[in-house]
Amino acid sequence: MELNLELPPQVDFIITTLVDAGFEAYIVGGAVRDLLLNRSSNYDYDFTTDATPEQILELFSDSFYENNFGTVMVTHEDINQQMGLSEAEDLEWQHHNLHNGTPTVAQSKLKPWRERIVDLDKADKIHVSLADDDSIDKLEEQKNDLASLDSLPNYEITTFRSDGAYQDHRRPDDVTWGKTLKEDVDRRDFTINALALKKLTQDNEKRDNKHTYEVIDYHQGIKDIENKIIRTVGDPNLRFKEDALRMLRAIRFSVQLNMEIDADTFTSIEAHSQLIKHVSWERIRDEFLKILASDYPAEGVELLEDTRLLEYIMPELLEGKGVEQGGHHTTDVWTHSLDALRETPAIDPIVRLATLLHDVAKPRTYALRDGDITFYNHEIIGSRMASKIAKRLRLSNKDTQRVFTLVRHHMFHYQPHNTDSAIRRFMRKVGLANVDDILDLREGDRLGSGAKRTSWRLEEMKQRMIEQLNQPMEIKDLKINGNDLMEEFDLKPGRILGEVLNHLFEYVMDDPKLNNKEDLLKLSKKYLESVTI
Repeated sequence: MELNLELPPQVDFIITTLVDAGFEAYIVGGAVRDLLLNRSSNYDYDFTTDATPEQILELFSDSFYENNFGTVMVTHEDINQQMGLSEAEDLEWQHHNLHNGTPTVAQSKLKPWRERIVDLDKADKIHVSLADDDSIDKLEEQKNDLASLDSLPNYEITTFRSDGAYQDHRRPDDVTWGKTLKEDVDRRDFTINALALKKLTQDNEKRDNKHTYEVIDYHQGIKDIENKIIRTVGDPNLRFKEDALRMLRAIRFSVQLNMEIDADTFTSIEAHSQLIKHVSWERIRDEFLKILASDYPAEGVELLEDTRLLEYIMPELLEGKGVEQGGHHTTDVWTHSLDALRETPAIDPIVRLATLLHDVAKPRTYALRDGDITFYNHEIIGSRMASKIAKRLRLSNKDTQRVFTLVRHHMFHYQPHNTDSAIRRFMRKVGLANVDDILDLREGDRLGSGAKRTSWRLEEMKQRMIEQLNQPMEIKDLKINGNDLMEEFDLKPGRILGEVLNHLFEYVMDDPKLNNKEDLLKLSKKYLESVTI
């Protein structure tokens, strides 16, 4: 098969540089698959060549070689410098190529950013409905900014290789340089990833910045793409014994690409699921979050359960199978958790994880009281369980805290008689950065239990939160600070400054009108007198 493609100029430069130096050079892996699927590769291109790492290093300035697997890394910025391509020219190409590919289902579900309570990209407390037209235009421009060059992935150029035995189900014991492209693709995981592109035209033959490429397919990857099948290269039992992470990758590709896992491949995953114990939690985390970030996250978790991988990764979820719920719920806890994940408008995988785990403690808090099913304090116990799961997945402290907060407070209630102070305290307790996330979780929770997307109470609460966004929410919003206290009351740096500011903030949370220097100093004086008596 031949394709007429317009690829990023950096990709063409790498291929041309290797070929002009007398080497074979091919684009390989996921980029080829995505081009055939009309999906954007976002500058994530990998290459294979018969050049050795040392020979590759000689051709590309500022490249680096940091492993034993024949891979040389070249940054996007370094390639631009070697090409003499300015940042403006590169940004122009990025803009030209930005909308190539088909939008994902997840992207189509994303709410217009103007509808959000807090603009997370801006991390600003002023909702857009409170801003003037100039501010709105500025926010929209920032939303459409292109990614900076240093955020783009490195280009990986790998020497043909042939892997040795895998004793630890993770890495080959030894690697030898291969002599042919076929040797290299034979060691790859799935047929759809075992494709290569060979450039056929030379620079002086190109038309409209496009080149003709030949798709090289030794394992019927094109046919599997057409039939939407995930199938291993060769014997699946051997592939998964070599690297157990490939089992998770099969499920991830299935839900990312909306493809079915081949029957033999599926059976092999189920048979070898226990091998996932040999894989680091960091690698499991990365694949699991990609599953959650896919177009079909709930289906991905179901596949993990069907293949028995979930019992090694997140067994707590399985406790919800068969656990009945009362009230408006019509399904068990397990099914409800999947439905909530399926319905949440959030596309952030951390929020999706919190949604999946929001009722994780219900099986452990289940009780029958006077004939009614109850789950008292399931949000409290669940937040602790969710935090442990997040730590097991080696999430960052920040993301672990986000998961804890969202699960802990997902049972929030609103009544029209709630005071403005109560609204502000809820927002502060949840955290401004988490306000939209917890609303997205609540929406998934409601839809996942058969209720309507929202209610008049929830909509009224949202509006009242918007009205409070320009009120003090943090101690730093006070009209005085520690320096003012030291100057006014001849204090020295120490714990007393924090105590006074916390005391003042409680007053301001109840009555924002007190947030002026004169009143705050009066309250400070009164507090300092009380603690020194």
